Amino acid sequence: MKPIPVGAKGSFTLVVRPDQLANNFKDSTLPPVLSTPVMIMIMENAALNAIKAYLDPGESAVGTSVDIRHLAATPVGKRVTGEAEVTKVEGRRVTFTVRAADEHEEIGNGTHERAVVNLAKIAERLAAKQG
Repeated sequence: MKPIPVGAKGSFTLVVRPDQLANNFKDSTLPPVLSTPVMIMIMENAALNAIKAYLDPGESAVGTSVDIRHLAATPVGKRVTGEAEVTKVEGRRVTFTVRAADEHEEIGNGTHERAVVNLAKIAERLAAKQG
């Protein structure tokens, strides 16, 4: 892992599809709006994109913590962009501020943490658990 600078930024954008709506994830009586788990995924992808350039081959970063607020509803067909900025680096742990916005307004914000991991070591641990 190369040094990750505080202030590194990343983004991730998607167009909301019907299978990403809250009424498909949880309760069919909910309105057809972007689900919170998908909004979090957008934020997590933005965070990973902020640090990808600093990862060595065979490394990635896994989410370890999310603390977010879902502030506004977004219907199907709208574009949502997540943005992340590195605010703290402690060894292999990286903390981000994250936000998501649709074409009209901010729909969520908060903080997120990821840990840089060695993919081969994770594969070994999983193989041992399946063993």
